[in-house]
Amino acid sequence: MASAPEVPPSSPPATPKSLTPEELIALNQNLINAAWDNNVAEASRLIEAGADVNYEDETQQSAFLIAASEGYLELLELTLSNGADVHALDSFNGTALIRAAERGHADVVRRLLETDVDVNHVNNLGWTALNEAIIFGDGSPRYVETVQLLVDGGADVRSPSQGDGLTPLQQATSLGFEEVAAVLRTAVEQ
Repeated sequence: MASAPEVPPSSPPATPKSLTPEELIALNQNLINAAWDNNVAEASRLIEAGADVNYEDETQQSAFLIAASEGYLELLELTLSNGADVHALDSFNGTALIRAAERGHADVVRRLLETDVDVNHVNNLGWTALNEAIIFGDGSPRYVETVQLLVDGGADVRSPSQGDGLTPLQQATSLGFEEVAAVLRTAVEQ
């Protein structure tokens, strides 16, 4: 009796060889939607189908920038492993690092600092990631950790911001963020 032919194990669907411009736009927009939903499985499927992690919609949002600003670490890793441009800028001329720092996403800040992102990039408001972690922060432990990571990552602690003319220490002190100020005071004294 002849044995049944072996069935090869299933493999992921092949990436389409060519997509129409309309199909590519739809894939990319669906990736943006999946990013907002933090749907990593769908984002992965869309990337495998040809979606671009660096595609920006009309508001200059990309899956990568969304992952950073929303604190979606797993999605961030997915975008980084699929060619995310760490130098991409949003509509405020801000980097992913600035977006993550503003919201106190310390894990995302830590991961982005492992790339060659510019820790001292200045956005069109005149602020760096360090300035935004202070100005838009609340002095809570997650912001203290974010500030410490930025300082350890080479953030300029001495220069006044282009936005308000205050140094990071002056910003933290004026807002009453004593723990953040302590981190900055230590850095300035070194």
